Amino acid sequence: MDDSANGTDKDIRGLIDCAMGRRPADLVLVGGRIVNVVSNEIVEGDVGILGDRIVGIGRYEAGATIDLKGRYVCPGFIDAHVHIESSLLSVPEYAQVVVGCGTTAVVADPHEFANVMGAEGISFVLKTAKHAPIDVFVMLSSCVPASPLESAGAELSAEDLEPFLANSWVLGLAEMMNYPGVISAADDVLEKLRMSRGRVLDGHAPSLSGASLTAYSSAGIMSDHECVTADEAREKLRCGLHIMIREGSQTRNLKALLPLVTPATAERFMFCTDDKDVRDLIEEGHIDFMIRTAIAEGLDPILAVRLATYNTARYFGLRDRGAILPGYRADLTVVEDLASCRVTDVVRRGRLVVKGGVSVEEPGTDADRKPPRPLRSSINTHWIEVSDFEITAPSDSSGAPPEIHVIHVLDNRIDSERSVEPARVHEGRLVADASRDLAKMVVVERHRASGEIGRGFVRGFQLQSGAIASTVAHDAHNLIVVGMSDEDMHVAAIRLVKCHGGLVVVRDGQVLAEAPLPIAGLVSDHPAGQVADELRRLSEAAKELGCRLEQPFMALSFMSLSVIGKLKLTNLGLIDVESFRCISLIADDSA
Repeated sequence: MDDSANGTDKDIRGLIDCAMGRRPADLVLVGGRIVNVVSNEIVEGDVGILGDRIVGIGRYEAGATIDLKGRYVCPGFIDAHVHIESSLLSVPEYAQVVVGCGTTAVVADPHEFANVMGAEGISFVLKTAKHAPIDVFVMLSSCVPASPLESAGAELSAEDLEPFLANSWVLGLAEMMNYPGVISAADDVLEKLRMSRGRVLDGHAPSLSGASLTAYSSAGIMSDHECVTADEAREKLRCGLHIMIREGSQTRNLKALLPLVTPATAERFMFCTDDKDVRDLIEEGHIDFMIRTAIAEGLDPILAVRLATYNTARYFGLRDRGAILPGYRADLTVVEDLASCRVTDVVRRGRLVVKGGVSVEEPGTDADRKPPRPLRSSINTHWIEVSDFEITAPSDSSGAPPEIHVIHVLDNRIDSERSVEPARVHEGRLVADASRDLAKMVVVERHRASGEIGRGFVRGFQLQSGAIASTVAHDAHNLIVVGMSDEDMHVAAIRLVKCHGGLVVVRDGQVLAEAPLPIAGLVSDHPAGQVADELRRLSEAAKELGCRLEQPFMALSFMSLSVIGKLKLTNLGLIDVESFRCISLIADDSA
């Protein structure tokens, strides 16, 4: 890959000759309104393209032309931080969806693949991205596993990650979630930071403040995408961090943070989606959705485009993209108007890849495209019995029900609240209680068949019957089940083992809906439209069980993330996130 703006002498000579009218351009976009994110203005004119480079804005002879009829030309949109796996799509299928939304590049953290498959997972993303219709840059997953309080399928040290830095598509170190390790100067964390010196170092520090935030920033961390309030983002700005404004499926922070974006501060902000599933990508859009939402909220349209393009490119050192300038890469997105940001055409590397809102296959790629070697099966659980879902009530001579710690799921958020409440006891066991919105939750280790199982209770799913289950469970991605009966939870878990991972809804022993995810238990091998339909059926089936969450499976997937929130559940048990330790389900149990 050549990311220099200059290219070879032959390329330079060609651009000069074309700019001076001594040779024709390969393609000219005629009659457009060009959004110049550098001069902060909209200029009417034609965009000349030679090869994969922009000649400039002017009048050019051309081998081919596209009449824009007054439509707006933006730089191709760039997602600053995304886990492609969260879309539930393979990399090429994901790329086909987002390129239709005007996205020409993403910066991906293959954190989920890495937690399941280790270095093999990172390599898989790099290989499958080669012939995608967008550029996929990779940031190396810094925290595999995310914490010692959950069992992932792999462990990646600085020594494991360093060979990837020789790959020109690898830009640096992805979100450093282990902020306690940074603050305490843990040796393994410092090794990864030293390894990445001179590269981009992304952060992940929810609610970090004061001296701890100062220490975190002083380690060379450059950004954060976890801000949920303007006050939090303001403090991080004061520490020199770039702020990635996130708008995903479960976490939506755009409207809360936009008031901080002003002409004086705008260069420190960029847009990202982090985790967004295929249904939302198809129904809402990608970075284009963030642009039109930001404009509707009052942000200057050119600034909105800049946050989606130039700022991201500058932050990651991609110095020949993100703007419509002479010598820059010809990655361009054409929209009807800025307010609606409805994408009509996309040019990537000088070739038209989206026409009239429909993806166009690039010439010549079919012969080059080879299916990657499939990943090995990642579902390796111990033999699961109904009894694995039972929780024996502690003996108590008083006869009063025991007090238990309860996790509270929060709609459209990935953190959690907590409470202590009396359990419901039936025949010597702790059971779910629909009248109080208390569902049972179980996490089964699925990488090494260890038999490790965490058991607890959760409020917020509002289930009246049945069970839902998933092998997408951040960040270790063990098998997670929430339900009202042990029998339905058992059926759901067994179904996911048999289909090599996925999402499922069960009631009265019957599967109501499912989405198999055989690629690492995280990603489908089906087309995007089919996966979106499967998600719609899953959502409807969850509603039949009483669930009222907008994104029940996205919410479920974060209930085992042991580094954010107040209380979570992993295969090792109930996790007090604030004190970063395992605790007993029984509130008065000192163990």
